[in-house]
Amino acid sequence: MADERARYFRRLRRLRGSARRWSVAAGGLAGAAAILTPYAGLGLADAVWAGAAGASTMLAAWRWSDLRRVAARPAPPALDAAEQAARNRARLVSAVERLPVGAGVLTELRRQRTRFALRGSATGTAWERLDRASQTLAAVAGQLTGVAEPVLAEAAEARRTLSALVERTAGMERALATAPPAGRDQLRHARDELMGQLQGGVEAYEHLVVAALDYVAQTTVPVHGAGPDTARLTEAGDLLREVAAALAELRAAERPISTAY
Repeated sequence: MADERARYFRRLRRLRGSARRWSVAAGGLAGAAAILTPYAGLGLADAVWAGAAGASTMLAAWRWSDLRRVAARPAPPALDAAEQAARNRARLVSAVERLPVGAGVLTELRRQRTRFALRGSATGTAWERLDRASQTLAAVAGQLTGVAEPVLAEAAEARRTLSALVERTAGMERALATAPPAGRDQLRHARDELMGQLQGGVEAYEHLVVAALDYVAQTTVPVHGAGPDTARLTEAGDLLREVAAALAELRAAERPISTAY
């Protein structure tokens, strides 16, 4: 989203420039009409000059009125450095996502950032398992059709929930490392509960992925009699080889005749 303060001042500049341009146009047309109007009366050309001068004057007045109305409003407050950086980052991410490979690059960058942030943490192993299972499911997502298609939505929701649980558990670990000794037991108990939920959720997600792989394997194995007919393929290959040999013999027989001529 654009900076509201910058948008406010851009609108002021546009209105001021427009008001000045129409004021200059109105003054020039009014002067031309006053000079070119004959004393004997108004002709058609003089009426055009006068009408243009009047219209320009009205437009200039409206632009100055709009400028005063906008200038009377207080300017939006300036953004602090953190908010401005967040907006710039959001615009950059939006621009990259519009590129053909932008979404994949951003996904990989987020994965690497999460991996680095969880390095040395007890939640790092759980996140690695979750990420590996998620990539495996994404590789076969196009083959999960029919009755298995709703599994993708369930898996995506589970992935979001488990990712949020990873962040909460990692935050609890960081808080535990800096907490005073008096409150560490309670934080440790809360961390252990979150860790148990995370381990159970990741294990269930892995089981879901294994089930999806089993479904894909069963649906891609051809049923008996539906595979390629090896005997017919062999016969077709033999026939093509015989035709090629016959053509070679025909060319060899025609070559002396061509030479004789």
